[in-house]
Amino acid sequence: MRKDLNVRLLFLLVTAFSFTGVSALQAQQRGSIQGEVKTADGAAAAFVNVLIEGTRKGDVTNKEGEYKISGVEEGTYTLTFSYVGFELEEIEVGVREGEITVVPTVSLQESAESLQEVVVESYVNRFANQESTYVGKLPLKQIENPQVYTTISSELLEDQVVTSFDDALKNAPGLYKLWESTGRGGDGAGYYSLRGFPVQPTMLNGLPGLTNGGLDPVNIERIEVIKGPSGTLYGSSLISYGGLINIVTKKPYETFGGEIAYTAGSFGLNRVTADVNVPLNEEEDVALRVTGAYHAVNSFQDAGFKNSFFVAPSLSYEINDRLSFLVNAEFFDSESTNPTMLFFNRSNPLFADNLEELGYDPERSYTSNDLTIRNPNFVLQGQMTYELSPSWTSRTAISRGSAKTAGYYSYLWDIADGNGTFVRYLNRQNATTLSTDIQQNFIGDFMLGGLRNRLVAGLDYFQRSNIDNSTGYVAAGQLTLQGEDTGVLSRPAIDALLAGAAVWPSATEEQVYSAYVSDVINFTPKLAAMASVRVDYFDNLGNVASDEDDYDQTTFSPKFGLVYQPMEDDISLFANYMNGFSNVAPRATSIDNPELIAFEPEYANQWEAGTKLNLLNGLVTGSLSYYNITVSNVVYQDALGVNVQGGEVYSRGVEAEVVASPLVGLNLVAGYSYNKSEMISGPEGYIGRRPEEAGPEQLANLWATYTRKDNS
Repeated sequence: MRKDLNVRLLFLLVTAFSFTGVSALQAQQRGSIQGEVKTADGAAAAFVNVLIEGTRKGDVTNKEGEYKISGVEEGTYTLTFSYVGFELEEIEVGVREGEITVVPTVSLQESAESLQEVVVESYVNRFANQESTYVGKLPLKQIENPQVYTTISSELLEDQVVTSFDDALKNAPGLYKLWESTGRGGDGAGYYSLRGFPVQPTMLNGLPGLTNGGLDPVNIERIEVIKGPSGTLYGSSLISYGGLINIVTKKPYETFGGEIAYTAGSFGLNRVTADVNVPLNEEEDVALRVTGAYHAVNSFQDAGFKNSFFVAPSLSYEINDRLSFLVNAEFFDSESTNPTMLFFNRSNPLFADNLEELGYDPERSYTSNDLTIRNPNFVLQGQMTYELSPSWTSRTAISRGSAKTAGYYSYLWDIADGNGTFVRYLNRQNATTLSTDIQQNFIGDFMLGGLRNRLVAGLDYFQRSNIDNSTGYVAAGQLTLQGEDTGVLSRPAIDALLAGAAVWPSATEEQVYSAYVSDVINFTPKLAAMASVRVDYFDNLGNVASDEDDYDQTTFSPKFGLVYQPMEDDISLFANYMNGFSNVAPRATSIDNPELIAFEPEYANQWEAGTKLNLLNGLVTGSLSYYNITVSNVVYQDALGVNVQGGEVYSRGVEAEVVASPLVGLNLVAGYSYNKSEMISGPEGYIGRRPEEAGPEQLANLWATYTRKDNS
């Protein structure tokens, strides 16, 4: 009964929002123009200038060749389409109040005269991404979104010859790798610090994409590092107070194309990648794209390797102008040795201040190639998009995932004997994480009271279960970092040790029912406000074999943003308030008192202000912002070992980013971040200190590339 009531409540909320949007259609006063531009061979034409002749209104097509001009008064106009190397195209359109005029697809023809002038043929900012449909769950330009995010494009990854996901993330200001992917069950993906809080890559095309291991970059169209607590649109189960990492995958297109590449490097690196797109019928409304990679590399240490195989098919089917389907899947399987995990005994003072004093030898792995861990991973996503009317679109998405772990995981533990002795602890991992997510979004772009509204109202159901049949940990030898080691690291020897290790099978499950609405209102073409709210019903079944740890919570998460563009489409000033939260499972009162007590959710609140730039028709883009995040209701153990709620952490800082192409052939990607994090209240010894997951105080990144153009 409890679940039925909450589900009904969520559907009633979304229905109410939908009726609000429908009633808005009766009050529209201006119209819009939208369409797409292609080249003669059917490819999307990006960066084409679209202008309403005799006015200052216009747009620039995105990477899909799409454009939209809003706030156009009723009348008949001439649209001009221009781009260097192509003939100028003109088309007459009529605009009516309260309607969106959909312009037939425009096909640009190459100009022989213009093609002889190659001086500005590729003078575009190749690494900038001007728009995202995922960050705000709406098609918003970067400059009109009050939230800060960094886009890492596939073009940038190709220029850098990126072969690992970790290297790709080095292009994001303020993002720092805390530790390597361990491959262990439940949380084996890599950990990164973002705005002072730990985050993992958990989102794929705006939907859950969980993994226990590493990721392959071959299928990445772009990476969106979305900054700040984003609970209003993404909930709390998969993201961090510092933000989230969303991977946008490659999608099919209408023409035949592809590439095959081979990369070789030191330490036995051999990498083969393929990317092939094929239209499946003459009408070119069904297309299949398949990307894949085989990757093998050894370690620079005395032992260690990683072998992986990845394949990702994607199928698109455009039934008509209003209805389309997209199905994409990823299959990833890797086998590798466990990276060295070194833990110090927190109950004793550190016996070394740096690696030199510690005597750590970076060329030693403290493992063997016999002890490996496998991470098979599978994700399947399906999406249906249906245009209900010129102003409203329905988008239904389903995601299923499976992340597995099988093999040996080990770590080194400081026994604090004063001699720098560590014990190697090891277990056999056997765990699976299964996830399901269903989203229904209604996306509108309409006029209400003379004001343009862009609104998304949605429902989200998320379910995750964890099945773990791993063994307990056993000691596999003592060692010193200088070379002494009593462990025998062959697979038979370790299997003999684990033969007596206990296995405590466990199965846990959680479900989250959510409803959200977000509206961007343009008071003027230069001034816009975003108002959003989300309600989550969190149902944790805990251990499915017992009811003792079951609990449920309902949480509300608001979000507000304001954007003013003193120079429309060139410069914006923005401010936002964003909220995130985390449900806290019941815990024992203390070690001596096993009675479970319930806690309120933790809350993270962010205030941020800054500016965004999009100058010289996108040749120079960037952002500069100051943020302040405070997390309250943190649960911690006091000096007596009693769990109490009331801890508080703050994180504040400055971030700057520039992506520019100031000269023909020259491209720059640069960023800087300063973060100050501190625990305000909590356990003794931690107050006034920087949390370990906050990462470095200052970070900087720079990438510059220059390609000489031969104009002879």
